[in-house]
Amino acid sequence: MPETINMPKLGFDMAEGTLIRWVKQVGENINKGDVLAEIETDKATVEVESPASGVVLQHMVDQGSVVPVNAPIAVVGNAGEKVDAPAAAPQKTESKPEEKPAEQAAESSQPTPKADEKPASLPTPATVSSPQGAPVAQAQATPQPASSPQEAPVATQEDGHIKASPLAKKIARDNKVDLSHVQGTGPGGRVVKKDVEAALSQPVTVSRPSTPAASAQVNVTQEDQVVQTTRLRQAIGRRLVEAKQTIPHFYVTHEYKMDALMAMRKQANEYLPDNEKLSVNDFILKAVALTLRQFPNLNATIKGNEVIQFGHVNVGVAVTVPGGLMTVVVRDTDQKMLRQISSEVKTMAGRAREGKVKPDDVDGSTFSTSNLGMYDVEDFIAIINPPEAAILAISSAREVPVVENGEIKPGWRMKATISVDHRVSDGAEAAQFMQKLAEFLENPVRMLV
Repeated sequence: MPETINMPKLGFDMAEGTLIRWVKQVGENINKGDVLAEIETDKATVEVESPASGVVLQHMVDQGSVVPVNAPIAVVGNAGEKVDAPAAAPQKTESKPEEKPAEQAAESSQPTPKADEKPASLPTPATVSSPQGAPVAQAQATPQPASSPQEAPVATQEDGHIKASPLAKKIARDNKVDLSHVQGTGPGGRVVKKDVEAALSQPVTVSRPSTPAASAQVNVTQEDQVVQTTRLRQAIGRRLVEAKQTIPHFYVTHEYKMDALMAMRKQANEYLPDNEKLSVNDFILKAVALTLRQFPNLNATIKGNEVIQFGHVNVGVAVTVPGGLMTVVVRDTDQKMLRQISSEVKTMAGRAREGKVKPDDVDGSTFSTSNLGMYDVEDFIAIINPPEAAILAISSAREVPVVENGEIKPGWRMKATISVDHRVSDGAEAAQFMQKLAEFLENPVRMLV
């Protein structure tokens, strides 16, 4: 029997996604777990895997279509099997000019982006010039496109973003190319890889100020930049504004003795290859998960007048990606060994930064962590990641002077702050959680038994 594949839902706030590329075409064989298509959401570019093996019998949406979550996008079954697929999902394509010149109409009929144009990472806006092309400084070079925007208008989406493939956006970002100056030759005027490369191949004009006299004062003027926020940054803004406005946060901070953990980590890493070495964060994730077993009220969500305590402990890890943050999820963290936790975080974080996350990478967390330890941060607080009830902000483990038994000596210390939804829990419970967490962090051998 044919199986219908739907637009996946990645996170509770996702309403729709853009199907940017079909990886498997109608008539091609596909195995369970093979990538069927690539979709773009506010958070990332995601590879949609097939839940079944067989032949791709039907595509129910076109490339470039914006499709609601859980709406059908394709049908997989046996070769020659009759397809009684449900009604196709309502589609809306990225906004296009109502009337196209003949040249643009011809460009729109060109093939879709090639297979080598896979998304690499979430886009970040160019900072060399404003969307209007105003230079940041007179002596700064700005790559110029093959033709001016007036001669060939660039296609834009309804929210003002330039229509471009993820790979084109990455190349533009890496080379500081303003996409508003690049003519797209992809479907509907979409900017693709070759368009950005063509812009980069054009001569660069550099204007240099005349050399002032040795005694003359040099006046440097800089103009304001107008930087368009990315879809990811907009989504983060909407979500966290809502979280701050609707969730009554409270905070509890605790300082941990990290000497034993730092020593154990050093000893363990002596036996591990470079690509498998454990981080301090790996130990913290394991300790958090084991502590949450004893505090199910913090591994929970609130729904109306009910608190739902999750049966699994799935710890989310905030990862920095181009243009913002993304939370990857270690499922059943309490049941996994340190090396497995470490490996999964590295793998998922790598995919997130490349813009190739899988649906399971970012969905289903029950408690989140945010670690700024690598930035020499003494203390900070984090905003709760809805619909969860709490998040832990982890600062740097630092070697500082400490007083023990009346003597000053060096010691490793780390501060962490938990943010809790006051509708779910109270200060006493949060403080008890932080104390219990110390039992694992300050006696790390307990995580191994």
